Amino acid sequence: MPHIQAWAERFPDKTAYLFPQTGDRLSYADLDRRSRCMAWWLVEQQGLEAGDHIALLMENRVELFEIAWAAVRAGVYFTVISTHLKAGEVAYILENSECRLFIASARQAEVAKAALAQTANRNIASFSVDRDGSLPFPDLRDSVSRTRDRQELPRRPAGRDLLYSSGTTGLPKGVAKPLVPFEQRHEVAPEVASWRSRFGFDAETVYLSPAPLYHAAPLRYCMWTVEAGGSAVVLNRFDPHDALQAIEAHGVTHSQWVPTMFIRMLDLPEAERRRHDLSSLRVAIHAAAPCPVHVKQRMIDWWGPIIWEYYAGSEGVGVTTINSHDWLRRPGSVGKAVLGELRVLDEQGRELLPGEVGTVYFAGGPTFEYFNEPEKTRSVYLEGMATYGDLGHVDEEGFLFLSDRRSDLIISGGVNIYPQEIESALLQHDAVADCAVIGVPNAEFGEEVKACVRLHQGWKPSPELEEALIVFCRERLSNVKCPRTVDFLDELPRLENGKLPRRLLKDRYRQQSPA
Repeated sequence: MPHIQAWAERFPDKTAYLFPQTGDRLSYADLDRRSRCMAWWLVEQQGLEAGDHIALLMENRVELFEIAWAAVRAGVYFTVISTHLKAGEVAYILENSECRLFIASARQAEVAKAALAQTANRNIASFSVDRDGSLPFPDLRDSVSRTRDRQELPRRPAGRDLLYSSGTTGLPKGVAKPLVPFEQRHEVAPEVASWRSRFGFDAETVYLSPAPLYHAAPLRYCMWTVEAGGSAVVLNRFDPHDALQAIEAHGVTHSQWVPTMFIRMLDLPEAERRRHDLSSLRVAIHAAAPCPVHVKQRMIDWWGPIIWEYYAGSEGVGVTTINSHDWLRRPGSVGKAVLGELRVLDEQGRELLPGEVGTVYFAGGPTFEYFNEPEKTRSVYLEGMATYGDLGHVDEEGFLFLSDRRSDLIISGGVNIYPQEIESALLQHDAVADCAVIGVPNAEFGEEVKACVRLHQGWKPSPELEEALIVFCRERLSNVKCPRTVDFLDELPRLENGKLPRRLLKDRYRQQSPA
């Protein structure tokens, strides 16, 4: 596990983390020294034992990695909390995780103070990473500076993240995995070794992370990149111009995206897209949310066959991947299993034949548990297999195609309807910038299909456009799948990782429905 000390001795001045939008930079020597000193602070000044828990509420910033690596070296769990959560949701995570130490930034001051006020635990030590007085907490740097730094830390297991799901289907759940024993702390975990070999991450890697670090993949990829001796270039916030400029300016070799980022880059004027030299980029990975087929095709046309897609989750029970060449032969697939064995099961737990849609499970993959949630943990396991809760099918060669989450399935007149299929059709219309398809109450059929659409600039909502979009769907899908109605919205409740919590829209329409 942490090799940062060895890398710091080998090339102390090399960049570990760079934030080009603010100019903040951490060399390997700085990262090693600061995280080691902070680890001693966690152990001696804060009295944290191995397996204890700390939480961070802050935007993308350089201090986040100092704290994360300190937690790894001190043998404690760390949670990076979404900056979009409300105070009650943050309080829930602090309580559920049995948090002992909480670190927040000035930009999150109001939520941080309100969350602590709502927790029953009054013994959470709290600190601020800013000195502007927005938070009534001690200053983290001042407190850590009073700690005596030594080279050898206590013999403890390696700490790790304990991240909470984004809560798209209810309250967030903490994904807990065992700490790595002290004797194994320098061994490369099997999933990390597979990731390195498949995508070619090594000490020469320059990895671009344009996403929020409270999401699992961006945080872990940034940690794993530095563990491998590479450099991570991190955007404080995604901007399509800044992302392309970062690739060119810093010789980025690897990157990770979500489909909404692809769409925003493709929306740039042709001249802007073409003026950047992207020749250093060898691997571009995307995941987290379904990518419309025509969007991915355009990205491959632009960047070449360097785009990889994977299907996984914070729980880490299984992974599929697909490269550009295989995807071009099977558009829409998320690939074959590279961690765990794919199983597609019906509601009785029977394995289905290729082409039949059921719940996707992984057998033989790593295990996990939801922290303090034994019932929720049991709900995702079936005879040793685990699921992320998605529906899909495999073809004759074992390539997986996802349909939707079971919670998003629309059942109209007894027919199963998958919103993702309808959304993919709508997104091919020139007017549609983004869309979400949900089921709304129907007295006769139980549910009917409604499309919520955000239009591109230059298009205006109208009854004529609504009818045109419905006809557009009917030309591509069977009538039962087509929207009965289309609502035009200024924005959809899409998260920064590209996921769409349809439950928020469904709740809105349920409230509008007559009792």
